[in-house]
Order: sequence, then C-alpha cells, then structure tokens
Amino acid sequence: MFETFDRSRSRYASLGVVSSLPGELIDSIWLIIDLNLKGVIPLTNMLAFDVTNNNGWVTLRFSQEFSDVEMAVDLAYAYSTEFPERVFAFDDGTRETILLPTEISEHS
Repeated sequence: MFETFDRSRSRYASLGVVSSLPGELIDSIWLIIDLNLKGVIPLTNMLAFDVTNNNGWVTLRFSQEFSDVEMAVDLAYAYSTEFPERVFAFDDGTRETILLPTEISEHS
C-alpha cells in the first residue's frame, strides 16, 4: 500500500489535458491536492475535478469515489467552453497524472 498523492513523486499531465487546459489550471489542480486535500481527507488513487463556469470564471469541483466529501474552489481564470468538463488525477504509486476521462484506460 502506498500513500496517494505524495508530492515527491513525478507529476504529469496527459497530452489531452495539456492541449485543452492552460498550464495555470493544471498547476491549480496540483495545488488544490497539496494544500486543500492531502492530509485533510483520505484520498483514493483517482480524484475527479469538474471544470465549471461560474459567471465567466473557472470553478474546480473535487470529488472521489466512495466519499461524500466534495469541495469547490473558485479560481481567477476565465472560463472557456473549450475546457473539458471533467479531468481526473490518477496516482499509480510511481507517478501522478492528470487525464481526460477518455484517457483513463490508458493509464490505469
């Protein structure tokens, strides 16, 4: 058993995520994991983040399977309809990757 989302592990974003989200939003997901989630609630190895429109700005909504805990973080980044509706952060014990839903089977 390994501790999920240990910031000392290598972190990546898939090609699909890099081509559909600005780097600042990708970095924000890692910061939310490190500063708001890690050590606060038990984390599974697959975290979901819904990318939503909040009056023209991005809100990231965290959830995970088998947990009632959800959290929304409002960000000072302009929302775009080109953003994916949902991304996942996956930790396989060696590396951590942010993926689009269509890319999950490639990494799990």
